[in-house]
Amino acid sequence: MWNVFTFASSNRILNIAVMEITSLIKTAAQLIVGLGILNVWLIRNRKATSYRGGSATSLKAEFATYGLPTAMFYLIGALKITAAVALLIGIALPQFIAPAATVMAILMAGAIGMHLKVHDTAQKSIPAAIVLMLCLLIRFA
Repeated sequence: MWNVFTFASSNRILNIAVMEITSLIKTAAQLIVGLGILNVWLIRNRKATSYRGGSATSLKAEFATYGLPTAMFYLIGALKITAAVALLIGIALPQFIAPAATVMAILMAGAIGMHLKVHDTAQKSIPAAIVLMLCLLIRFA
């Protein structure tokens, strides 16, 4: 028979389940963003992809396409790699999550802005938009 105590207990169990699912989704997002950014910057940085700005065939050339100096390539790269590693560390040490997700979200908004600056098709902004949304989910969920 249902009573107030049974309902409260069921509601508490549901809340715990939702919190666990949210935690798993955030952890998955951290893995996707962290490993994805490390892949782009450390493994695929010299490879052409359909998402590079303008007609760039490497990450460094993409920054040149945007009219940015070489120093920005290294600065943005260092920030993205650091934030990616911090998101992965954040799985074990949660105090790293908020700052890393915030920095990465700002950088992804900047990436979208650069694609707009050079009049890229919307398709080229898709990875940055997805990472931005994942970072906002990580930060605010």
